[in-house]
Amino acid sequence: METSTPLTLRYGPDPDQVGDLWLPAGSGPHPVAVVIHGGYWRAYYRRDLMDGLAADLAARGWAAWNIEYRRVGADGGWPQTFRDVACAIDLLDLLADRHGLDRARIAAIGHSAGGQLGLWAAARPQLPADAPGADPIVVPTTVVSLAGVADLRLAEELEQGIHASAELLGGTPEQVPGRYGLASPRELLPLSVRQIVVHGDADVHVDPVISARYVEAARAAGDPVESLRPAEADHFTLIDPTSAVWGETMALLGG
Repeated sequence: METSTPLTLRYGPDPDQVGDLWLPAGSGPHPVAVVIHGGYWRAYYRRDLMDGLAADLAARGWAAWNIEYRRVGADGGWPQTFRDVACAIDLLDLLADRHGLDRARIAAIGHSAGGQLGLWAAARPQLPADAPGADPIVVPTTVVSLAGVADLRLAEELEQGIHASAELLGGTPEQVPGRYGLASPRELLPLSVRQIVVHGDADVHVDPVISARYVEAARAAGDPVESLRPAEADHFTLIDPTSAVWGETMALLGG
């Protein structure tokens, strides 16, 4: 039965270690979208930013797991933010049988900073054993990066979000190079999963060059990458479920 109100579930004791599971009609097994909000990893932004997409995904037959995580200014940053995203995604292994979820079809859909986190989640199998998020239980089979901050080193060079990458990782690439190597999707290539990279040319919040260079590097590394560059789309058009670009994104994803 379709739910108009999501199930709020916890994956840890912190108030921000929580997510909303939006379930579609029917008994499943449903494909799953892990929905990851952005906001330059800062506490001001919360998962309700993605409620519209989560509801739309459920209407299209997807279970949407809209996750919260600890953010900078709310006990987040390195390594807590990464551990939270990993734990939230791994919880799907326990939720699958209970809620009719398809373990073989899990997409991460992240916007802005959430795009970075979604791409990073796909790279978890290659992380060293002592890294945050290593030894995953659940790994996305597809990642949709919506104006994602896919290269933390380049983002810091371009001063994106007033040095948000350095704020997240506790230093610049020169100060903490190892953290950039473990956190930046660009430096973790190849991810070895399908990727759909969407970035509007009218985006003034995350420079489109970040996605453009990431796509080039990912393809050069052998990853299967599809790219959408809508000419007039701004940063938030990409998460408007009524927008044409969201419809194009879902057509590519297959939902």
